[in-house]
Amino acid sequence: MTAFSDYLPVSLIMVAVAIVVDLIIGDPRSLPHPVVIIGRGISVLDARWNQGSDKSRRRSGFLLTATIVSGTFLTAWLALALLTALHPWLGIVAEVGLLATTLAIKGLADAGRAIAKPLAEGDLPAARQALAIVVGRDTEQLDEAEITRGGVETIAENTVDGITAPLLFALIGGAPLALAYKAINTLDSMVGYRNQRYADFGYASAKLDDVANWVPARLTTLCMWLAGLLLSVSGSRPLHWQGALRGTLNDAPRHPSPNAGWPEAMMARLLGVQLGGTNFYQGIASQRATLGESLETLQVAHINASIRLMHATWLLFAVIAVLGFIVWELL
Repeated sequence: MTAFSDYLPVSLIMVAVAIVVDLIIGDPRSLPHPVVIIGRGISVLDARWNQGSDKSRRRSGFLLTATIVSGTFLTAWLALALLTALHPWLGIVAEVGLLATTLAIKGLADAGRAIAKPLAEGDLPAARQALAIVVGRDTEQLDEAEITRGGVETIAENTVDGITAPLLFALIGGAPLALAYKAINTLDSMVGYRNQRYADFGYASAKLDDVANWVPARLTTLCMWLAGLLLSVSGSRPLHWQGALRGTLNDAPRHPSPNAGWPEAMMARLLGVQLGGTNFYQGIASQRATLGESLETLQVAHINASIRLMHATWLLFAVIAVLGFIVWELL
């Protein structure tokens, strides 16, 4: 059996290569994506199991969560074991490919730029359309400030879901654990709602997503603050890093999500803008607590600044994580 100390360097190299692959090619639509397959499985079981009494739905929801998460992990583990048995390089290439699918560095940056570009050109309809692809809120009537707010909030929250959390789980358990995390994330996005259909059926999925993101969200927030400090010191962009930690500690608990509020509050504090407020979903207003202080008026430059912060955050997160694993190996 391979010792952990023997596996660690290989795992670090594979994760590093997966990051490079994601930065170069992202998620090509021509290739099947594991999250799409996971989503189809969730849809099938949702149609079959989400019925009966509230108690029955909650039991079925626990079964759904266990089935999808464990099934994803075991399928990835068995596939990699089989390919490795055929030839070690097959296993390595397959694992790098799977790891790359769990990351969304390029995709998140591209989504932010797709909003920022037409916004900078004054094309509000195109900017609204680009924002509508990544958020669930109504975008048809949004002005520049509200479009910017949606873009910045998306980049902040998805820095955890799409980058740092998968990186952390990949370093701990390779592609199988990273994909299991993506399964948790996908379950929450599909059934983790507090409405009549999913309040009970999606309960387990939502709670497991909260647990899985608890540590990554807070580590990412700390790395984001350090990134803001480093960017300010280097002269790349003056950011409001002083007092950002204290402000985030005050703001984050007011967010309805136990995790999303942390990176969003830190992003708001560093940029000197105010996030949160009123969103509309199918014409119905939804009020969220405001995060940060409105020291600057929200404008397209803040989307570009949030993309730079996102990149600096995941790089710092990766470096700290790698150093942590090296220290663990030496102990």
